[in-house]
Amino acid sequence: VQLVESGGGLVQPGGSLRLSCAASGFDFSHYDMGWVRQAPGKEFEWVSSISYKDTFPTTYASSVQGRFTISRDNAKSTVYLQLNSLKFEDTAMYFCAKQTPGRNWLGATRGQGTQVTVSS
Repeated sequence: VQLVESGGGLVQPGGSLRLSCAASGFDFSHYDMGWVRQAPGKEFEWVSSISYKDTFPTTYASSVQGRFTISRDNAKSTVYLQLNSLKFEDTAMYFCAKQTPGRNWLGATRGQGTQVTVSS
């Protein structure tokens, strides 16, 4: 399993970024995918997840609801996270995660992460 995140960077408050996660080594189209983040000195926090079933709704942490949008492209084995209206408190390392049997999102298999820094 390989998960490679990209798209992070430095952005001003109110700005936007689009994170991508290229997945390989498993049948991407049959796994739920998610994003978690870790701010400096803090615990991991689940951000969002998306089912492999089109009929299931995407879900978001209340802290990002209405600002972040998760999506996936099964043909490209890629999951995305659109970050809008960024706030200082969104500064964190963002990791994409693969649904992992027996584990919640915080303990799921994840990539190396991409840094998002919100600063003026």
